[in-house]
Formats: sequence, C-alpha cells, structure tokens
Amino acid sequence: MSSHIKVTLRHSAIGRPAKQLANLKGLGLRKIGQSRKLENTPAVRGMVKKVIHLIEVEEVSDGE
Repeated sequence: MSSHIKVTLRHSAIGRPAKQLANLKGLGLRKIGQSRKLENTPAVRGMVKKVIHLIEVEEVSDGE
C-alpha cells in the first residue's frame, strides 16, 4: 500500500513564474481552496517542493 498526500492551494498563482504555474497545473490545482489527493511519489514531492509557498500539504491514510 502506498501513502497519499492532500495538497490544497492557499495562495494565488497570479504573477508567478511559468514553471510554478506548470507545477500547479500538474498537481491539478486551479482555484484557491481546491484540494487534490495524490500518490506520494518522488515526482509529486518534487512538484510540491517547487510551489510549497503556495500550497498546504498533509499526509492522509489510504482508507480516506
């Protein structure tokens, strides 16, 4: 069983560099307050690291 993380967009992406916008799009986040449950893989963690100042991250169990 793999773990999952929940990422929530907390700050606006307006005026951010194109690479950060692309990471948010890749994470599936568009609107402030929107959340996604994603698999905790090295690729996803790398994307999260690039935009950590815009999002909130929490670990969730597989049962949710």
